[in-house]
Amino acid sequence: MLALRGAWVARGLRGSRGRSLTLLHAACASRAGDWPPLAWPGPRGRALSLSAAAVVDSAPRSIQPYLRLMRLDKPIGTWLLYLPCTWSISLAAEPGCFPDWYMLSLFGTGAILMRGAGCTINDMWDRDYDKKVIRTANRPIAAGDISTLQSFVFLGGQLTLALGVLLCLNYYSIALGAASLLLVITYPLMKRITYWPQLALGLTFNWGALLGWSAIKGSCDPSVCLPLYFSGIMWTLIYDTIYAHQDKRDDALIGLKSTALRFGENTKQWLSGFSAAMVGALGLVGANCDQTAPYYAAVAAVGTHLAYQIYTLDIHRPEDCWDKFASNRTIGLILFLGIVFGNLWKEKKTEETKKNIGNRLEN
Repeated sequence: MLALRGAWVARGLRGSRGRSLTLLHAACASRAGDWPPLAWPGPRGRALSLSAAAVVDSAPRSIQPYLRLMRLDKPIGTWLLYLPCTWSISLAAEPGCFPDWYMLSLFGTGAILMRGAGCTINDMWDRDYDKKVIRTANRPIAAGDISTLQSFVFLGGQLTLALGVLLCLNYYSIALGAASLLLVITYPLMKRITYWPQLALGLTFNWGALLGWSAIKGSCDPSVCLPLYFSGIMWTLIYDTIYAHQDKRDDALIGLKSTALRFGENTKQWLSGFSAAMVGALGLVGANCDQTAPYYAAVAAVGTHLAYQIYTLDIHRPEDCWDKFASNRTIGLILFLGIVFGNLWKEKKTEETKKNIGNRLEN
Protein backbone atom coordinates (compact mmCIF):
# COMPACT_ATOMS: atom_id res chain seq x y z
CA MET A 1 0.00 0.00 0.00
CA LEU A 2 2.84 2.36 0.91
CA ALA A 3 4.67 1.56 -2.32
CA LEU A 4 1.55 2.17 -4.39
CA ARG A 5 0.98 5.51 -2.69
CA GLY A 6 4.55 6.54 -3.33
CA ALA A 7 4.30 5.57 -6.98
CA TRP A 8 1.03 7.48 -7.41
CA VAL A 9 2.46 10.65 -5.89
CA ALA A 10 5.63 10.40 -7.96
CA ARG A 11 3.62 10.05 -11.20
CA GLY A 12 1.34 12.94 -10.24
CA LEU A 13 4.22 15.32 -9.70
CA ARG A 14 6.66 14.04 -12.35
CA GLY A 15 8.41 16.82 -14.16
CA SER A 16 8.03 19.40 -11.42
CA ARG A 17 11.01 21.00 -9.80
CA GLY A 18 10.15 19.24 -6.55
CA ARG A 19 10.45 15.73 -8.07
CA SER A 20 13.41 14.63 -6.00
CA LEU A 21 11.80 15.89 -2.80
CA THR A 22 8.60 14.08 -3.71
CA LEU A 23 10.37 10.78 -4.31
CA LEU A 24 12.22 11.11 -1.03
CA HIS A 25 9.11 11.95 0.95
CA ALA A 26 6.95 9.32 -0.70
CA ALA A 27 8.86 6.62 1.14
CA CYS A 28 8.33 8.15 4.56
CA ALA A 29 5.35 10.50 4.38
CA SER A 30 2.80 8.00 5.61
CA ARG A 31 2.03 8.71 9.23
CA ALA A 32 1.37 6.07 11.84
CA GLY A 33 -2.32 6.88 11.56
CA ASP A 34 -2.29 6.01 7.85
CA TRP A 35 -1.00 2.46 8.21
CA PRO A 36 -3.55 -0.32 7.72
CA PRO A 37 -5.37 -1.13 10.97
CA LEU A 38 -4.98 -4.44 12.71
CA ALA A 39 -7.57 -6.85 11.35
CA TRP A 40 -8.61 -10.48 11.54
CA PRO A 41 -10.11 -12.80 8.92
CA GLY A 42 -13.85 -12.49 8.41
CA PRO A 43 -16.40 -14.35 6.33
CA ARG A 44 -15.16 -15.34 2.88
CA GLY A 45 -11.66 -14.18 3.76
CA ARG A 46 -12.55 -10.49 4.20
CA ALA A 47 -10.66 -8.61 6.90
CA LEU A 48 -12.79 -7.26 9.71
CA SER A 49 -11.79 -4.17 11.68
CA LEU A 50 -13.51 -1.71 13.97
CA SER A 51 -11.08 1.13 13.34
CA ALA A 52 -12.49 4.43 12.08
CA ALA A 53 -10.59 4.10 8.79
CA ALA A 54 -11.98 0.60 8.23
CA VAL A 55 -15.53 1.78 8.91
CA VAL A 56 -15.14 4.55 6.33
CA ASP A 57 -13.64 2.08 3.83
CA SER A 58 -16.63 -0.21 4.28
CA ALA A 59 -19.16 2.58 3.62
CA PRO A 60 -20.82 2.91 0.18
CA ARG A 61 -18.25 4.18 -2.28
CA SER A 62 -20.35 7.22 -3.21
CA ILE A 63 -20.23 8.68 0.30
CA GLN A 64 -16.65 7.78 1.20
CA PRO A 65 -15.20 11.08 -0.10
CA TYR A 66 -17.59 13.03 2.15
CA LEU A 67 -16.68 10.93 5.19
CA ARG A 68 -12.99 11.53 4.46
CA LEU A 69 -13.66 15.23 3.98
CA MET A 70 -15.04 15.22 7.55
CA ARG A 71 -11.91 13.25 8.62
CA LEU A 72 -14.09 10.52 10.11
CA ASP A 73 -11.31 8.11 9.17
CA LYS A 74 -8.93 10.08 11.45
CA PRO A 75 -10.92 10.82 14.63
CA ILE A 76 -8.01 12.19 16.67
CA GLY A 77 -8.96 15.75 15.66
CA THR A 78 -12.51 15.24 16.89
CA TRP A 79 -11.18 14.01 20.23
CA LEU A 80 -8.95 17.08 20.58
CA LEU A 81 -11.92 19.34 19.87
CA TYR A 82 -14.25 17.44 22.19
CA LEU A 83 -12.03 16.96 25.25
CA PRO A 84 -11.93 20.64 26.38
CA CYS A 85 -15.73 20.50 26.34
CA THR A 86 -15.68 17.51 28.68
CA TRP A 87 -13.33 19.30 31.07
CA SER A 88 -15.63 22.29 31.29
CA ILE A 89 -18.83 20.27 31.63
CA SER A 90 -17.27 18.13 34.36
CA LEU A 91 -15.94 21.12 36.30
CA ALA A 92 -19.43 22.64 36.25
CA ALA A 93 -21.02 19.54 37.80
CA GLU A 94 -22.35 19.73 41.35
CA PRO A 95 -19.96 18.46 44.06
CA GLY A 96 -20.19 14.71 44.44
CA CYS A 97 -21.98 14.27 41.11
CA PHE A 98 -20.97 12.83 37.76
CA PRO A 99 -20.99 15.22 34.80
CA ASP A 100 -24.19 15.68 32.83
CA TRP A 101 -24.20 12.72 30.42
CA TYR A 102 -26.77 14.37 28.16
CA MET A 103 -24.53 17.39 27.73
CA LEU A 104 -21.48 15.20 27.14
CA SER A 105 -23.32 13.35 24.36
CA LEU A 106 -24.71 16.58 22.89
CA PHE A 107 -21.26 18.16 22.78
CA GLY A 108 -19.82 14.95 21.33
CA THR A 109 -22.27 15.17 18.45
CA GLY A 110 -21.44 18.85 18.01
CA ALA A 111 -17.72 18.09 17.98
CA ILE A 112 -18.12 15.59 15.15
CA LEU A 113 -20.19 18.03 13.09
CA MET A 114 -18.06 21.12 13.74
CA ARG A 115 -14.80 19.31 13.17
CA GLY A 116 -16.24 18.06 9.89
CA ALA A 117 -17.35 21.57 8.97
CA GLY A 118 -13.97 23.00 9.93
CA CYS A 119 -12.14 20.42 7.81
CA THR A 120 -14.45 21.15 4.88
CA ILE A 121 -13.76 24.89 5.15
CA ASN A 122 -10.03 24.22 5.51
CA ASP A 123 -9.93 22.01 2.41
CA MET A 124 -11.95 24.49 0.38
CA TRP A 125 -9.49 27.27 1.23
CA ASP A 126 -6.43 25.04 0.76
CA ARG A 127 -7.36 22.96 -2.29
CA ASP A 128 -4.58 24.44 -4.42
CA TYR A 129 -1.99 24.10 -1.65
CA ASP A 130 -3.07 20.56 -0.77
CA LYS A 131 -2.26 19.39 -4.29
CA LYS A 132 1.38 20.37 -3.70
CA VAL A 133 1.86 18.58 -0.37
CA ILE A 134 2.31 14.82 -0.41
CA ARG A 135 0.40 14.15 2.81
CA THR A 136 -2.66 16.13 1.66
CA ALA A 137 -2.69 15.53 -2.10
CA ASN A 138 -5.29 12.77 -1.81
CA ARG A 139 -7.81 14.82 0.17
CA PRO A 140 -11.19 14.65 -1.59
CA ILE A 141 -11.37 18.24 -2.87
CA ALA A 142 -7.71 18.40 -3.90
CA ALA A 143 -7.98 15.04 -5.64
CA GLY A 144 -11.13 16.08 -7.50
CA ASP A 145 -13.42 13.55 -5.82
CA ILE A 146 -15.70 16.37 -4.61
CA SER A 147 -16.41 19.57 -6.54
CA THR A 148 -16.46 23.04 -5.03
CA LEU A 149 -20.25 23.20 -5.36
CA GLN A 150 -20.68 19.81 -3.70
CA SER A 151 -18.43 20.86 -0.83
CA PHE A 152 -20.49 24.04 -0.32
CA VAL A 153 -23.71 22.02 -0.14
CA PHE A 154 -22.14 19.51 2.22
CA LEU A 155 -20.81 22.31 4.42
CA GLY A 156 -24.28 23.82 4.61
CA GLY A 157 -25.70 20.50 5.73
CA GLN A 158 -23.12 20.08 8.48
CA LEU A 159 -23.61 23.62 9.78
CA THR A 160 -27.38 23.18 9.78
CA LEU A 161 -27.12 20.04 11.90
CA ALA A 162 -24.60 21.76 14.19
CA LEU A 163 -27.03 24.64 14.61
CA GLY A 164 -29.66 22.13 15.67
CA VAL A 165 -27.32 20.92 18.42
CA LEU A 166 -26.53 24.49 19.50
CA LEU A 167 -30.23 25.36 19.77
CA CYS A 168 -30.55 22.70 22.47
CA LEU A 169 -28.55 24.96 24.81
CA ASN A 170 -29.54 28.08 26.76
CA TYR A 171 -29.63 31.50 25.07
CA TYR A 172 -26.29 32.61 26.51
CA SER A 173 -24.61 29.49 25.15
CA ILE A 174 -26.30 29.86 21.76
CA ALA A 175 -24.84 33.34 21.38
CA LEU A 176 -21.45 32.21 22.66
CA GLY A 177 -21.38 29.23 20.30
CA ALA A 178 -22.39 31.32 17.29
CA ALA A 179 -19.51 33.69 18.05
CA SER A 180 -17.02 30.91 17.36
CA LEU A 181 -18.05 30.61 13.70
CA LEU A 182 -15.80 33.52 12.70
CA LEU A 183 -12.79 31.66 14.13
CA VAL A 184 -13.79 28.47 12.32
CA ILE A 185 -13.97 30.28 8.98
CA THR A 186 -10.81 32.37 9.30
CA TYR A 187 -8.42 29.89 10.93
CA PRO A 188 -7.36 28.21 7.63
CA LEU A 189 -6.21 31.60 6.31
CA MET A 190 -3.81 32.22 9.19
CA LYS A 191 -1.07 29.97 7.78
CA ARG A 192 -0.80 32.38 4.85
CA ILE A 193 -0.18 35.49 6.92
CA THR A 194 1.45 34.51 10.23
CA TYR A 195 3.87 32.01 11.69
CA TRP A 196 1.36 31.49 14.52
CA PRO A 197 -1.60 29.70 12.89
CA GLN A 198 -1.46 27.20 15.76
CA LEU A 199 -2.49 30.02 18.10
CA ALA A 200 -5.53 30.69 15.93
CA LEU A 201 -6.33 26.98 16.04
CA GLY A 202 -6.03 27.03 19.83
CA LEU A 203 -8.53 29.89 20.08
CA THR A 204 -10.92 27.89 17.87
CA PHE A 205 -10.48 24.35 19.16
CA ASN A 206 -10.82 25.24 22.83
CA TRP A 207 -14.01 27.30 22.59
CA GLY A 208 -15.75 24.36 24.24
CA ALA A 209 -13.90 25.18 27.47
CA LEU A 210 -16.12 28.27 27.65
CA LEU A 211 -19.24 26.77 26.14
CA GLY A 212 -19.40 23.64 28.30
CA TRP A 213 -19.47 25.62 31.53
CA SER A 214 -22.10 28.07 30.28
CA ALA A 215 -24.28 25.21 29.02
CA ILE A 216 -24.47 23.88 32.60
CA LYS A 217 -24.34 27.07 34.66
CA GLY A 218 -26.08 29.54 32.32
CA SER A 219 -23.04 31.83 31.90
CA CYS A 220 -19.24 31.77 32.11
CA ASP A 221 -17.33 32.19 35.37
CA PRO A 222 -14.15 34.06 34.32
CA SER A 223 -12.18 32.74 37.30
CA VAL A 224 -12.61 29.18 35.99
CA CYS A 225 -13.33 29.47 32.28
CA LEU A 226 -10.53 31.84 31.30
CA PRO A 227 -7.63 29.86 32.84
CA LEU A 228 -9.17 26.66 31.46
CA TYR A 229 -9.42 28.24 28.01
CA PHE A 230 -5.83 29.48 28.29
CA SER A 231 -4.56 26.04 29.29
CA GLY A 232 -6.34 24.54 26.27
CA ILE A 233 -4.72 27.09 23.97
CA MET A 234 -1.28 26.20 25.36
CA TRP A 235 -2.09 22.52 24.82
CA THR A 236 -3.02 23.17 21.19
CA LEU A 237 0.22 25.07 20.63
CA ILE A 238 2.06 21.99 21.88
CA TYR A 239 0.34 19.27 19.86
CA ASP A 240 -0.21 21.25 16.68
CA THR A 241 3.37 22.48 16.55
CA ILE A 242 4.43 18.83 16.75
CA TYR A 243 1.91 18.01 14.03
CA ALA A 244 3.18 20.85 11.81
CA HIS A 245 6.71 19.42 11.84
CA GLN A 246 5.45 16.68 9.52
CA ASP A 247 4.93 19.18 6.69
CA LYS A 248 7.59 21.78 7.39
CA ARG A 249 9.66 21.07 4.25
CA ASP A 250 6.67 21.22 1.92
CA ASP A 251 5.25 24.26 3.74
CA ALA A 252 8.53 26.11 3.29
CA LEU A 253 8.57 25.31 -0.44
CA ILE A 254 5.02 26.52 -1.11
CA GLY A 255 5.13 29.54 1.20
CA LEU A 256 2.93 28.45 4.11
CA LYS A 257 3.83 29.38 7.69
CA SER A 258 3.67 27.52 11.00
CA THR A 259 5.12 27.54 14.49
CA ALA A 260 7.19 24.53 13.42
CA LEU A 261 9.01 26.77 10.94
CA ARG A 262 9.09 29.66 13.41
CA PHE A 263 10.63 27.64 16.25
CA GLY A 264 12.89 25.37 14.19
CA GLU A 265 15.54 23.68 16.30
CA ASN A 266 14.31 25.57 19.37
CA THR A 267 10.98 23.77 19.28
CA LYS A 268 11.53 21.79 22.48
CA GLN A 269 12.29 24.92 24.49
CA TRP A 270 9.08 26.58 23.27
CA LEU A 271 7.03 23.47 23.95
CA SER A 272 8.46 23.26 27.45
CA GLY A 273 7.33 26.84 28.09
CA PHE A 274 3.83 26.12 26.79
CA SER A 275 3.67 23.00 28.97
CA ALA A 276 4.61 24.94 32.09
CA ALA A 277 1.97 27.55 31.29
CA MET A 278 -0.66 24.86 30.71
CA VAL A 279 0.04 23.06 33.97
CA GLY A 280 0.12 26.35 35.88
CA ALA A 281 -3.24 27.42 34.45
CA LEU A 282 -4.76 24.05 35.32
CA GLY A 283 -3.52 24.49 38.88
CA LEU A 284 -5.31 27.87 39.00
CA VAL A 285 -8.49 26.25 37.69
CA GLY A 286 -8.32 23.67 40.47
CA ALA A 287 -7.80 26.31 43.14
CA ASN A 288 -10.75 28.37 41.88
CA CYS A 289 -12.99 25.27 41.75
CA ASP A 290 -11.96 23.89 45.16
CA GLN A 291 -10.71 20.76 43.46
CA THR A 292 -9.38 17.78 45.37
CA ALA A 293 -6.51 15.28 45.29
CA PRO A 294 -7.58 13.25 42.21
CA TYR A 295 -7.65 16.40 40.13
CA TYR A 296 -4.16 17.49 41.14
CA ALA A 297 -2.87 13.95 40.61
CA ALA A 298 -4.24 14.12 37.06
CA VAL A 299 -2.61 17.51 36.48
CA ALA A 300 0.71 16.05 37.67
CA ALA A 301 0.23 13.10 35.27
CA VAL A 302 -0.49 15.55 32.43
CA GLY A 303 2.73 17.42 33.20
CA THR A 304 4.69 14.17 33.26
CA HIS A 305 3.18 13.03 29.95
CA LEU A 306 4.04 16.35 28.32
CA ALA A 307 7.61 16.21 29.64
CA TYR A 308 8.03 12.71 28.20
CA GLN A 309 6.54 13.78 24.86
CA ILE A 310 8.90 16.70 24.52
CA TYR A 311 12.00 14.87 25.77
CA THR A 312 11.58 11.96 23.34
CA LEU A 313 10.28 13.99 20.37
CA ASP A 314 12.26 13.77 17.15
CA ILE A 315 11.08 16.72 15.07
CA HIS A 316 12.85 15.36 11.99
CA ARG A 317 10.87 12.08 11.90
CA PRO A 318 7.31 12.61 10.63
CA GLU A 319 6.14 9.26 11.98
CA ASP A 320 7.37 10.16 15.48
CA CYS A 321 5.68 13.57 15.24
CA TRP A 322 2.40 11.83 14.38
CA ASP A 323 2.75 9.39 17.29
CA LYS A 324 3.40 12.20 19.76
CA PHE A 325 0.56 14.28 18.34
CA ALA A 326 -1.93 11.41 18.58
CA SER A 327 -0.87 10.62 22.16
CA ASN A 328 -2.43 13.89 23.28
CA ARG A 329 -5.81 12.19 23.40
CA THR A 330 -4.44 10.36 26.43
CA ILE A 331 -3.61 13.68 28.08
CA GLY A 332 -7.14 14.95 27.55
CA LEU A 333 -8.69 11.77 28.93
CA ILE A 334 -6.42 11.79 31.99
CA LEU A 335 -7.51 15.32 32.84
CA PHE A 336 -11.18 14.50 32.23
CA LEU A 337 -11.03 11.53 34.60
CA GLY A 338 -9.13 13.62 37.16
CA ILE A 339 -11.89 16.24 37.11
CA VAL A 340 -14.64 13.62 37.44
CA PHE A 341 -13.02 11.80 40.36
CA GLY A 342 -11.94 15.08 41.94
CA ASN A 343 -15.54 16.23 41.88
CA LEU A 344 -16.78 12.96 43.38
CA TRP A 345 -14.11 13.29 46.10
CA LYS A 346 -15.63 16.63 47.12
CA GLU A 347 -18.74 14.87 48.42
CA LYS A 348 -16.64 12.38 50.35
CA LYS A 349 -14.63 15.21 51.82
CA THR A 350 -17.80 17.12 52.71
CA GLU A 351 -19.34 14.10 54.48
CA GLU A 352 -16.14 13.54 56.47
CA THR A 353 -16.10 17.22 57.48
CA LYS A 354 -19.74 17.03 58.66
CA LYS A 355 -18.95 13.90 60.66
CA ASN A 356 -15.96 15.55 62.32
CA ILE A 357 -18.01 18.63 63.19
CA GLY A 358 -20.74 16.40 64.64
CA ASN A 359 -18.22 14.52 66.77
CA ARG A 360 -16.78 17.76 68.09
CA LEU A 361 -20.24 19.02 69.04
CA GLU A 362 -21.01 15.77 70.86
CA ASN A 363 -17.77 16.04 72.79
